[in-house]
Amino acid sequence: MGQKRQSDALVEVQTKKSRNNELVPLTNKDKQLLEAGISRTSSLFSPIMCLEGHQADVFSCEFHPEGEHLVSSGADRQIYIWKTFGECENVGVLNGHTNAVTEVHFSPDGSHLYTSSIDKNCAVWDVATCTRIRKLRGHTNFVNSCRGARRGTEMVVSGSDDRSIRLWDARKKFAVQTIETPYQVTAVCFNDTSEQVISGGIDNVLKLWDLRKNEVLFEMKGHTDTITGVSLSPDGAYVLSNSMDNTLRIWDIRPYVSGERLIKIFGGHQHNFEKHLLKAAWSPDSQRVSCGSADRLLYIWDVPSSRILYRLPGHNGSINDVDFHPTEPIILSGSSDKTLYLGELDA
Repeated sequence: MGQKRQSDALVEVQTKKSRNNELVPLTNKDKQLLEAGISRTSSLFSPIMCLEGHQADVFSCEFHPEGEHLVSSGADRQIYIWKTFGECENVGVLNGHTNAVTEVHFSPDGSHLYTSSIDKNCAVWDVATCTRIRKLRGHTNFVNSCRGARRGTEMVVSGSDDRSIRLWDARKKFAVQTIETPYQVTAVCFNDTSEQVISGGIDNVLKLWDLRKNEVLFEMKGHTDTITGVSLSPDGAYVLSNSMDNTLRIWDIRPYVSGERLIKIFGGHQHNFEKHLLKAAWSPDSQRVSCGSADRLLYIWDVPSSRILYRLPGHNGSINDVDFHPTEPIILSGSSDKTLYLGELDA
């Protein structure tokens, strides 16, 4: 019996479980971590994975809703689909934009991609076939941001330097609604029910638009420089905004809020002369937030305490976008150094 237990223990030390619960040999890196008393917390092949293939700055990246794949886009006009686990192979390349792709997002069911571009167009892509199924024409200047609705509709919202916010039905070529704004729009997203849109721009003000009335319901003031990214919380009650004033802020966008809508302010990250539109992201449990930073470090904050949990090195250029894995403690980052990193976090 003692020999059997020792043998089982030896097998356990020499192996780990893969994504399909099969035992696979430990990598040398895993063995080094075990010897140092550090345990693994995710199913990544290694605690840190570097994805190379882009030929220019990576501006946008996101995990598939199921977490098995991720997507990235950037200044090289390419949209790449990668496997999250194993050796992170590139499994798809989507071509069609004629200039830098500023933002890319999966649809809620993961079957489509929505993109915006400097070529003044947005697009809808089929993930299974890696083909473009719709070009969304109408903007007359750079499109800085786009985002799909969370549920119940195939609507897409986009914001542009032409000082407009446009609503699109992903099944149609032209915009179904246009909102004219006084300033260039740099970041947009829907609220949880897709009846409202949150936008940020070069006027430093977050606005919540009522799509039925085509007007601003309320403004959220506090940033002192251009808003570069907005992200809706998983429960739909809050919005996260990143700004060139070097602050990351959480705002309460629920309908009946008495008092100040500004909830939290986070600092430490940087913007610089490059003036990239650095994005922001929530963890699935809303307990952590992260955002792009120009100082080459990846910042992650604890929401309840507002303190920095991680300041992660590795990239050699501005970190332009980040995303949390939907089910595992993994952070994704895309950078101007043309690479993406997957990093394992504490559980």
